[in-house]
Amino acid sequence: MYVTVVYDIPEDKRRTKVHKILKSYGQWVQYSVFQCELTETQYAKLRSRLREHIKPEEDSVMFQVLCRCCQGKIERIGGVEPVDKTVFFA
Repeated sequence: MYVTVVYDIPEDKRRTKVHKILKSYGQWVQYSVFQCELTETQYAKLRSRLREHIKPEEDSVMFQVLCRCCQGKIERIGGVEPVDKTVFFA
């Protein structure tokens, strides 16, 4: 399954942890946005791992599951791929 993960986490330490977790599952495509190709098991594990590290009253993580047809409709205009320099939103 193809999943886009978008997150909004105001605290640096939690945001860095979430970023590192997501890096092990997919491709960082924009600030606070990852695209992942996952099995059902990987998707469940990812959600579980993220749930352990966020504060639901302060943080937001959104998962968008796209069908194969919709994947081909993703369009990007401008910008460059983010470069991970391990400095997060200082």
